[in-house]
Amino acid sequence: MEGVYVKILVFVKQIPDPDIPPVNFRVDPQTNTVIPPPGSSPAVSTYDELAVEAALRLRDDQGGDITVVSLCNDPLMNVVKKPLAMGANDLILLQDPAFDGGDAFTTARVLAAAANKIGDYDVILSGRQAGDWDNGQVGSYIAEFLGIPCIINIGRLEVRDGNIRGDRTIADGREIIEAPLPALVTAGDEVGVARYPKLRDIMAAGRMTPTVWNSGDLGVDPSTVGDAGALTKVRRLYVEEKVSECEIIEAESPAEAGEKLALRLREMKII
Repeated sequence: MEGVYVKILVFVKQIPDPDIPPVNFRVDPQTNTVIPPPGSSPAVSTYDELAVEAALRLRDDQGGDITVVSLCNDPLMNVVKKPLAMGANDLILLQDPAFDGGDAFTTARVLAAAANKIGDYDVILSGRQAGDWDNGQVGSYIAEFLGIPCIINIGRLEVRDGNIRGDRTIADGREIIEAPLPALVTAGDEVGVARYPKLRDIMAAGRMTPTVWNSGDLGVDPSTVGDAGALTKVRRLYVEEKVSECEIIEAESPAEAGEKLALRLREMKII
């Protein structure tokens, strides 16, 4: 449906490289954070990239503009600018030491404050879950903070008559959900494959300067965000140690080996 100009916000997150080989995966036990191996680069969370793709398709079909918002104190610019290279119009970075150490609740509080500051939007898109913690909570929290409807895990989107309509696969068919605007939608696998930026678009995005907002710009109390306001605390983040042991059953014949094996398994209360 053409002629419906849609103002879209997309929230994206920079995460550690999701393709880090398990053998190279390390964490800092003091800070409970991932230590990137040498040569690895962060990435836009996969589902957030799909949210950008869903926003681009909605704009391509119906017209509009797309503002991308990312909360990250140490962004790698060629990573957080990827949505611009894909076709988004603007990028806003939320940066403040007060934002460090936050959980899903405080992250949503900051993102909701950014949405309120922007003010004029019809649709908010985010990934259904982040590719690092996989909590799947931030989108719903944002909608609650803003007092708007939330539709999760959607593929195709359409705006008509002041409503947004999305569909998704369920166990016995497809489900079509409609909600009044403004609304928040989380993008799932059914969006498909995100487009790959062309070289000229990557170069153009590199020349664009993002807007940067801190807690003062957003009007949030630093004591209510980041680690200070978090409702959950990570007590320990660690890589599980796997220990394997092998015991050789020695015998003069296969029959004797089988008998000894059965006795050993019984001693171990396995049989």
